[in-house]
Amino acid sequence: MSEYKPVRPNSIGGQALIEGVMMRGKDKIAMAVRKPDGEIEVKIDEIKKGKNSAFLKLPIVRGVVALISSMVVGVRALTYSAEFFVDSNDEAEKGKFESWLYAKFGKKADDIILAFSILFAFVFAMLLFGAVPTGIVSFLRKVIDSNILLSAIEGLMKIVIFVVYILVISQMKDIKRVFQYHGAEHKTIHCYESGKDVTVENARGFSTLHPRCGTSFIFFVLMISIIIFTFISWENVLTRLLTKLILFPIVAGLSFEMIRLAGRSNHPIVRALSYPGLMMQKITTNEPDDKQLEVAIVAFKSVLDESDPNSATF
Repeated sequence: MSEYKPVRPNSIGGQALIEGVMMRGKDKIAMAVRKPDGEIEVKIDEIKKGKNSAFLKLPIVRGVVALISSMVVGVRALTYSAEFFVDSNDEAEKGKFESWLYAKFGKKADDIILAFSILFAFVFAMLLFGAVPTGIVSFLRKVIDSNILLSAIEGLMKIVIFVVYILVISQMKDIKRVFQYHGAEHKTIHCYESGKDVTVENARGFSTLHPRCGTSFIFFVLMISIIIFTFISWENVLTRLLTKLILFPIVAGLSFEMIRLAGRSNHPIVRALSYPGLMMQKITTNEPDDKQLEVAIVAFKSVLDESDPNSATF
């Protein structure tokens, strides 16, 4: 496993979109999409600063806040990129439903659609990685009387489900393209962190794997949940599921802190803990072409802090 030694550490993170990349900096969010005509469309949004609450900055708490914010921004960015590739028939079908929403709720319709999208994604994840493994393993209680062993089997099942799910969707043509943009996002950030000028030529040679990736975050969630959920009783499956749901913010918060640490530390223990997530990125990232790198670089430069002295190298 190669060492991660950023010369220019930064907190810029991103997300692959449909034929595009979203980059999130300190003050701005940029979405760059290559339209069907070949041009790159860039949309830049200022990040609204809330009140500087000391509580929201506490470890673990800040992770929960960051997760919610990332989900909201991510869904909005994906929706934005998808709009460039919707044909007239899709628009007509979508218009019937949306026209009712807008007639009923006005401008709040977008927020309602966003809320339902996030809720659906959360419920789907809880069912697939929470209820299903717990329900299946619960049948083993008659032959296994160890909380630790039952939880270990449940955790292993979660990991298997996650890996199989990613492997299946990675075979889809459109998802392969998204994974290429994911690789372009990582190469671009690596290029900047190396101290080099961020160009297609320079970014091309960097790895598509990055320790601050969302894929690694999910693996930390899975590993930490295995440890914490070991202490929850298996006597009542429903109680176990509800307790896991209540404890999920703590799991997410701890996972966020691990990702932050992985992005700053090169300690052997941290590298070892990050290794499974990095290996999983071999599936969720693909080698991008130069045009995809160009899109990622445009998004990256759009959010780079102009007061950063390193930005002068561009």
